[in-house]
Amino acid sequence: MASATLSIDLNALISNWRALDAASSATVETGAVVKADGYGLGAAKVARALANIGVRRFFVALTEEGAALRSALGPGPEINVLSGHMSGDTDMIGDLDLTPILNSVEQMLRHFESLPGHQFGLQLDTGMGRLGMSEAEWTGVRDIAMGQNPRLIISHLACADDPDHPMNTHQLHNFHQMTADIEAPRSLAATGGILLGPDYHFDLTRPGIGLYGGAPFGDALPVATLDIPVIQSRELPLGATVGYGNTWVAPQPSIIATLAAGYADGLIRAMGATAQVYADGIPCPIVGRISMDMIGVDITHLDHTPTHLQIIGPAQSVDTLATHAGTIGYEILTSLGARYTRRYSSS
Repeated sequence: MASATLSIDLNALISNWRALDAASSATVETGAVVKADGYGLGAAKVARALANIGVRRFFVALTEEGAALRSALGPGPEINVLSGHMSGDTDMIGDLDLTPILNSVEQMLRHFESLPGHQFGLQLDTGMGRLGMSEAEWTGVRDIAMGQNPRLIISHLACADDPDHPMNTHQLHNFHQMTADIEAPRSLAATGGILLGPDYHFDLTRPGIGLYGGAPFGDALPVATLDIPVIQSRELPLGATVGYGNTWVAPQPSIIATLAAGYADGLIRAMGATAQVYADGIPCPIVGRISMDMIGVDITHLDHTPTHLQIIGPAQSVDTLATHAGTIGYEILTSLGARYTRRYSSS
């Protein structure tokens, strides 16, 4: 089989959720963010595993994601759509019992007029400058919005990965100011916010990347393992080159393995200069440029030719791999391509 194998440990995912739930204050509900197809690991499988242990609130980015998740979960769990109520979404929101998180006055008007009485949440911009109503907008519509009984009021922290960043306390202050005397449940903390402590927890936390084994949750168990088959190995003489542009030149007689994955599978081209793969824990350097479907690896130091090499696993976390590409673990996970054979374990 030429396709790489992406293994997803659902027990590790559940353990990560339970750890973040325990880190949240005792009276706080813990939801789960499963947008971008469960951060690339399969939203349906991920959400069903979490629903089976009692998670009742899920968050997705798009209404279409919410529709797919409703099909996977059935009635019951609350599915919140972070992009809100966009034009053309009304039928899906109403028919599938989705909860849009309204981000603007325009979305409020659309929702209240097209789906009167239908549940909704609200997002406030406390300083990230991305989604949500500004303080001035919120002041103008607060009484109208609260009169419609929102199920949840949220905001999002811009710098939670850096516990000492002054933006954290600035946004916390703004959130308190903008939601003073409001009885609706409130939510400010995703994974990083949970780790900032109880002041940030409010009524609901909504972990995302930490569920999937990513930073800043340093105690997370690894959830994803990626093993890539070796298509071919060959002996190259001193001075031979590998890959596009002849960027790697053999400094000695070498054995090069060609792996069946590349940037079309989310293994970003920029990581090639410094990244490694592993043979039973032994590091093997990537050589030459990562191409669309193939990666060259120097296995000269091994005593055998492996059938597979591992690029994500116990020896190399998704965040370590991301560092080689000059990016973050989120991008690596959500870029993992459709060509992988996905295997789920829960034992």
